Amino acid sequence: MQYLDLSLSTMKPLPFYLAMEEYVARTIGDDDCFFMWQVKPTVIFGRNQLLENEVNIDYCQQNNIQVYRRKSGGGCVYADMQNVMLSLVTHDDNVNLAFNKFINMMLLVLHKMGISAVSNQHNDILIGERKVSGTACYHLPGGSIVHGTLLYDTNMEHMLNAITPGVHKLQAKGIQSVRQRITLLKEHTTMTLDEVKDFIRQTLCTSSRQVTIEEIVAAEEIEQGYLQKEFIYQFKNQSNGS
Repeated sequence: MQYLDLSLSTMKPLPFYLAMEEYVARTIGDDDCFFMWQVKPTVIFGRNQLLENEVNIDYCQQNNIQVYRRKSGGGCVYADMQNVMLSLVTHDDNVNLAFNKFINMMLLVLHKMGISAVSNQHNDILIGERKVSGTACYHLPGGSIVHGTLLYDTNMEHMLNAITPGVHKLQAKGIQSVRQRITLLKEHTTMTLDEVKDFIRQTLCTSSRQVTIEEIVAAEEIEQGYLQKEFIYQFKNQSNGS
């Protein structure tokens, strides 16, 4: 699998990386492609979710947390520079096969780190009974895109306040706080975040290449669609995501 090195691009808002996924999916060669990225404090919610039901908009505005929608399904996620976002673009047309490929990749990495991790029916990765990574996937002509989070560390106050899962969701599972449902990778390894990223890349990828200026420009053009208020606030189903 090929690693796409995005270091040529400066720090971008989250929609740029979603757009890069789309660009790669439409131009992918013979090899699957993988890349990692990080963003300033951001909430990203799924294609079928209502913004006002999932995001504490006032809190995000007060704390300079950006809010964007993605084209894959799944739940609402908070991300910042203390965790890493993972993107796999694969030839697999079957979304379930793409999910399985991604999950098995991440389990391989964690097991090689000496961490006993498992997956569940929701395509989450757990250490013990707590979630350390969540995934979402959707299909485009030419391939499938799977993206996921890997919680190394995070601003817990922002995570707990920027996302509003609803008291009924927590009570239904007998959970008193979001913190009881998640774990941080730093609690299970002595590696730094940069060391974890290097380890992931070395474990999964057999080749790499630098993203070009032309590819950055092409992704920025796709990015404009994610920035439209019509997309963020009133999304119409445009893909076969899961």
